[in-house]
Amino acid sequence: MLVWSLRAFLLFMGFTYLSIGIWAILDPILRALELGYPSFLEAVGLTVTSEIGYSEIAGLYGGLNISIGIMCFIGIFNKNISLFIIRFLAMLVGSIAAGRVIFSLFPSTPSFLNSFFVFEVVGFLICVVLIKKYR
Repeated sequence: MLVWSLRAFLLFMGFTYLSIGIWAILDPILRALELGYPSFLEAVGLTVTSEIGYSEIAGLYGGLNISIGIMCFIGIFNKNISLFIIRFLAMLVGSIAAGRVIFSLFPSTPSFLNSFFVFEVVGFLICVVLIKKYR
């Protein structure tokens, strides 16, 4: 049961991160084609003001998320590294959520409570449960 829960979670996270990465890289192309796809930049609240900005979006959001997605898929088929990947995901989503909370402590900053934060907290909690049960 634990192995299948772990694999299902890694599959979900793999598709999620891979999709985000591909969307981030293809966003300028999809917007130029005017196919009606939602804009990645609008979804995450970013504006690119120079050409290097597109490169940064492709690298940081695209390349990094694609790599995380691939890493999750590898963990589905390689039991030896699956626990490492779950620990990495816990650190990743937990750190992002913590950063949102810390930022919100400064005066006049926006709330951290949004769908991204909920995804990160739920992901972190699932990782913690899987890590505890894996032992």
